[in-house]
Amino acid sequence: MTGEELEIPTALVNQLSQYAQSTPEVEICGLIGSQNGIPTSCFPIKNTSSMPHSRYKMDAQQQISAIRSMRESSQDLFAIYHSHPNSEAYPSERDLNNAAYHTVLYIIISLENERNPKIRGFRISKSKKYREVKLLIK
Repeated sequence: MTGEELEIPTALVNQLSQYAQSTPEVEICGLIGSQNGIPTSCFPIKNTSSMPHSRYKMDAQQQISAIRSMRESSQDLFAIYHSHPNSEAYPSERDLNNAAYHTVLYIIISLENERNPKIRGFRISKSKKYREVKLLIK
């Protein structure tokens, strides 16, 4: 049985890692746009959660603006990303319960080892089950 694999540009992975490392005490979040299935753009979005050290909630206006920018540049929503400042890069129960887009990739950046962030991708089904997608950094 072979799992799904997706190519992610090194520059995008570096951008996500640097963004997470810039505020390691809070969860960062945002969207990734793609063209022809290839991730091309990162849209950081402010975390408006009242508990940003352990939860994320995307600023609604920034989220709408990012989707609009994607549409205007002929991009599709490829992934939703966020960081885990103090835990592994696997979906938490809250992540599973809040997953509303079942056709996009969910990327989690773990800062358990802040100097060496771990990035993993997941598909989350309507039944709140997840499967890991191998990220090929190119």
